[in-house]
Amino acid sequence: MIWQIMAPLIVLGVSLYAVLRGVDIFSAFIEGAKEGLRVLYRIVPALVTLLAAITMLRASGALDAFAELCRPLFAAIGIPAECAPLIIIRPFSGSGALAMGIELMTKHGVDSQIGRTVAVMLGSTETTFYAVSVICGAAGVSKTRYVIPAALLADFTGYITAAAAVRYIVP
Repeated sequence: MIWQIMAPLIVLGVSLYAVLRGVDIFSAFIEGAKEGLRVLYRIVPALVTLLAAITMLRASGALDAFAELCRPLFAAIGIPAECAPLIIIRPFSGSGALAMGIELMTKHGVDSQIGRTVAVMLGSTETTFYAVSVICGAAGVSKTRYVIPAALLADFTGYITAAAAVRYIVP
């Protein structure tokens, strides 16, 4: 019950606080909307490029071919080989990874080791390139330097940990 009214209570509380402090709420809202549009203007080119590249990789079959090459490596480190396409697409596209996860769960079952591994992987990793393009684009950072390698290492650690957690912790 309380969770259903939490968002309106927060909006009401912030508005009441602003009124008590003498803040012109409408002007502040308009200024925030202008700043949001400026951020959007800076990040849209990177997002469009990213989405186009993902679509081309999937349509050409390159993503599936690369996943086949990675399967032995994933199997050797304890990640179910069937998760290879998900692991490859996750850093690029959250919706693509979710679709891949649904496909794997439908094929293998949600209570299977693969289904549970996919669920934990989706919950414990990030769409790295999307997040970096949005955050760095919004902040005006053009040279990401070590951000992407560090984020991809964190994702890979998440994949290994997810597979191990499902294999050893979840009955």
